[in-house]
Amino acid sequence: MRRLLSLFFWLGLAQAQGGPPNIVLFLADDQGWGDLGFHGNANLKTPHIESLARNGATLKSFFVCPVCAPTRAELLTGRYHSRCGVRDVSIGGERLNLDERTLADVLKNAGYATGLFGKWHNGTQWPYHPLARGFDSFYGFTSGHWGSYFDAPMDLNGKPTMGKGYMADDITNHAMNFMEQKATTSKPFFCMVAFNTPHSPMQVPDAYWRRFEKLPLIQKGGPLEDENFTRAALAMVENIDDNVGRVLAKLDRLNQTNDTIVVYLSDNGPNSNRFNGPWKGRKGSVDEGGVLSPCFVRYPAKIKPGTTVGYITGAIDILPTLAALAEVSLGETKPLDGKNLAPLLAPLVEGDNPRWPFRTLYSHWVGKVGARTDTFRMDAEGKLFNMETDPGQTKDASTLHPEDAKNLRKAISGWKEMVGIPMPKDDRPFPVGYLEMPNATLPARDGKSRGGIVRSAPAPNDSFFHNWTKRTDVIHWDVEVARAGKYEAVLHLTLKQGDSGAKVKLSLGTQSIEALLEQPHDPALKGGEKDRVPRRGESYIKDFRPVSLGTIALDKGRGQLELRALAIPGAGVADVKALELRLNREKGSN
Repeated sequence: MRRLLSLFFWLGLAQAQGGPPNIVLFLADDQGWGDLGFHGNANLKTPHIESLARNGATLKSFFVCPVCAPTRAELLTGRYHSRCGVRDVSIGGERLNLDERTLADVLKNAGYATGLFGKWHNGTQWPYHPLARGFDSFYGFTSGHWGSYFDAPMDLNGKPTMGKGYMADDITNHAMNFMEQKATTSKPFFCMVAFNTPHSPMQVPDAYWRRFEKLPLIQKGGPLEDENFTRAALAMVENIDDNVGRVLAKLDRLNQTNDTIVVYLSDNGPNSNRFNGPWKGRKGSVDEGGVLSPCFVRYPAKIKPGTTVGYITGAIDILPTLAALAEVSLGETKPLDGKNLAPLLAPLVEGDNPRWPFRTLYSHWVGKVGARTDTFRMDAEGKLFNMETDPGQTKDASTLHPEDAKNLRKAISGWKEMVGIPMPKDDRPFPVGYLEMPNATLPARDGKSRGGIVRSAPAPNDSFFHNWTKRTDVIHWDVEVARAGKYEAVLHLTLKQGDSGAKVKLSLGTQSIEALLEQPHDPALKGGEKDRVPRRGESYIKDFRPVSLGTIALDKGRGQLELRALAIPGAGVADVKALELRLNREKGSN
């Protein structure tokens, strides 16, 4: 009888809500488990994020991937990233396979208005772009990181625009505008706020930096800690917290708090040696500290405040859980690796402790695999650790638990075979020529070079090509043209005064065009004005000028798009940020 009465209560509440709940999903970038006061870090204050835990549920053992793009793929699909084609964080390896169905697809099909604000990192060109993956609205950037976080170049629904102010604040403004617009309609909304922080470069507004610039750190990250890097990261997290607070306040003003599911998590462990609780490992590691993420879920209509989930959970569980809480059909998705956590978050009967099946969660990066059960972790070397008695992974427990060690090693071997690890070499071309997004940008990040041309920094994501000094030097992109036609080729470049008059040739198969680069444009490098610590591999940026090379006729199909110099009257040619191919949609193109 008690269970039946509770069921009637939930049904009545669902009717009172008047429809499916809104969903707001916050995703931080490189924030560690330990970057919260809630987890014992007295160096900073994060009251708004922590309010989600007090007023909702805490998933104590929630696991993501060691790096950005794989976690995003798992969150979006409910499937391990290696099944989804995501094998890298740049040069095309971050792209989500086109036959994968995303959380945004599922919700859009159920009648939701869907918006993504911030970092995407699962593909740039259509049909890898967010607008092709279930999102109605997009404001942000598609790369793994950006070279400047102030007044940055952004993508607004597939078109370039300039951001205003600090990026985390800017994307929050756009997210709140989206929420306000959709709250007046009959559609529920799914708003994903994907912060770009505290990923490096370590930039944060002065007001936040002043709080931490000379702060003595209470919790420390060990002898290798760069304390200024830590201070910058903590300042960036406090900024995130303020922006979370702004969104929560907006929900209050819109009278949507009770009927909105709010989720907060990060995409991997901390990006430096700083306080991260007792856990071993950081970003890039398959040890506990590299893959343990904070995760809080607030849904006043169904989740009791202060709920704690102790079972192991992960990013792969987000899609089926949100679909279940929103009472939305998954439709024809591929087999999911994730589980529906709704019975743990919102049991039908208060005090119920649902029987939860034994499971193993796996983490993978660059061939290294770790596995986690509720009790044990096996690291990439096959060592077993009892996480209940040895959370810091200090002593191999294989001899104490030989059967568990044997079973986990066997499970890892079977899992690798099942999901396709090691992953095959990425052979996917970069698509151009889709009517849905006729202007296809091929950034330097997605290209390769031969000869003396090099990138502006070791990290490809926001880099550009430079040191183009010889006729034998080549920049090339592996492309697939979806639609035969005429394309205007626009090169985004800088050109030194003495290099004016360089002649370049762009070719694909038997088609080619030639152009002179005549107008000098040589702005200084920028982007470091707000850096709080020296950069660790990210490029500085410049204001690149778009220069038309002319119109080239391209056939449908795959080939290597090559850019080379025919004449170099000066010391070099140009620095290149991107090549843009603009499809001429005149009558007769096919």
